[in-house]
Amino acid sequence: MAIKKKNKTVKKVIESPFKDYWDKNNYILLGGGIFVTILGFYLMAQSPWDNPISLSISPIVLLIAYLIIFPVAIFYRKKHKENKES
Repeated sequence: MAIKKKNKTVKKVIESPFKDYWDKNNYILLGGGIFVTILGFYLMAQSPWDNPISLSISPIVLLIAYLIIFPVAIFYRKKHKENKES
């Protein structure tokens, strides 16, 4: 009679380093950036085409959204304080 051995296979679980990267604050900033972008395009669509709002304010609003709010939403991370025992 043959004896069967049970081979236990251990699965290696690899955790993603990006698992806990995005917090609530990142999503709030991302939503704010989307809102500011929509606001900028809405201001750009105002008629007549040579309106000062369409020509000067809306590009500034869009630059703020694309160059400030979206990068801050992506790169913002809370600093974790480590407990120092003495």
